[in-house]
Amino acid sequence: MRGRRGMTLIEVMIAVTLVSLLAVGMLFAIRVGLTAMESTTRRSNLNRRALGAQRILSAEVAGFLPVIARCGGSAVSEGGSNTPFFEGLPTVMRFASTYSLQGASRGAPQVAELFIVPGQNGEGLRLLLNEIPFTGPVGAGFLCQPPVADPATGQSMVRFAPPAPTPRSFVVADRLSACRFSYLQSNDVEPDRWVPAWTRQDLWPAAVRIDILPLERDSSRVPPMTFTGRFRPNRRPGEQFEY
Repeated sequence: MRGRRGMTLIEVMIAVTLVSLLAVGMLFAIRVGLTAMESTTRRSNLNRRALGAQRILSAEVAGFLPVIARCGGSAVSEGGSNTPFFEGLPTVMRFASTYSLQGASRGAPQVAELFIVPGQNGEGLRLLLNEIPFTGPVGAGFLCQPPVADPATGQSMVRFAPPAPTPRSFVVADRLSACRFSYLQSNDVEPDRWVPAWTRQDLWPAAVRIDILPLERDSSRVPPMTFTGRFRPNRRPGEQFEY
């Protein structure tokens, strides 16, 4: 009879405790693994988005067109003044490009507007891209505003209408704490230097630099990024361009 006795209460409690500890350990290990996988996936998605943003910016800048805007002109009149069609401010950049998001390098020329706006629900900033069909100097001239005096030089400068978000605006980067444009001034007379705003009417910028700082800075997210793209115009401002 003694050889056929069952498990005692203490043995049952010990067995149940061991099984419970084993189950808790397995659940904890699964949770750690899922958390690590989620973090890796999130970082991979952020890196992929950052790489995609860099490719879009590179393509837009590489497709730069050295064209003019006929400010104050019309489709039936040759009046108006010609000005280089490029706007470079600390938070806005506008120019004509052969690249478009829909047609890539095979699409029709577009007016690319890169600008910074407040983020969704007021959280940080976001970098947006608008594309408007480029229809020539007169069409670009519709964006012109009355000239104003440049604070640094006192020269009369043509300004363009500020860009605005639309339902078709493309979000290049989101949840940013800072984003600034600067432009490389390069010629044979003066030393190269980066400027926060482009005011030259006799020279195209040689490059643009965009400094992007994420809103959340930690090791699991994309680090601060600096994009630099070179403009390669084949003519100076004012020279005839064949459309």
